[in-house]
Amino acid sequence: MAMTVGKEESETSETLSSFLCPVCLEVFDNPIRVKCGHVFCSICLHQCLKPNKPVCGVCRSPLIPSKRAVDVERLIETTETKCRGCEMKLYLSKMRAHVASCLKYQNYIMEGVQAATKEQRSDTRNVPNRFTFTCPYCSEKNLDQEALVEHCCKYHSMDARQVVCPVCVSMPWGDPSYASANFIQHLQRRHKFSYDTFVDYEADEEVMIQEALARSLTDH
Repeated sequence: MAMTVGKEESETSETLSSFLCPVCLEVFDNPIRVKCGHVFCSICLHQCLKPNKPVCGVCRSPLIPSKRAVDVERLIETTETKCRGCEMKLYLSKMRAHVASCLKYQNYIMEGVQAATKEQRSDTRNVPNRFTFTCPYCSEKNLDQEALVEHCCKYHSMDARQVVCPVCVSMPWGDPSYASANFIQHLQRRHKFSYDTFVDYEADEEVMIQEALARSLTDH
């Protein structure tokens, strides 16, 4: 995002990140701690438990629910953060409701989207192929996004290797060195729809996530 991040804002972001579910990337909703120690939203955990042999999406150890993370809930209720729009200080537990009605926050999001879009459009680099992909497990080629999901779920669902997502790498924000801890789960959650319909390729990933979160808070 084309904005200068100060020390205080950076610290706020780091604080917030410790309260985000690793699956939905939102502040924990009814957090549950699993046996390996990681915490998930109750709804996300329910989805993660559907496979025959579920594993933790963070460390890939057997996924065994433990107990409600009361300590995390308490911290969310008592940890203050600042709205990036109006700079009002409030508890994390109140943030979702606040940004849904904060016009300054909505303007902050839109300014970030516009700035990132303008920057990306001035980039003259070659646009990568975003229509067909190669399976990262067996190198089968010319799979569109839907075919890639179907192929990997059918032939590689039990493969525990960490691989790089070819769809994400084709995006402007793609990191070719990042390997998904659970690629099959990643495909099922992130790539069951076409990016062409929902994504502005000229904006970076942080901008798109922020915009999606903002819309999710106002579209009820």
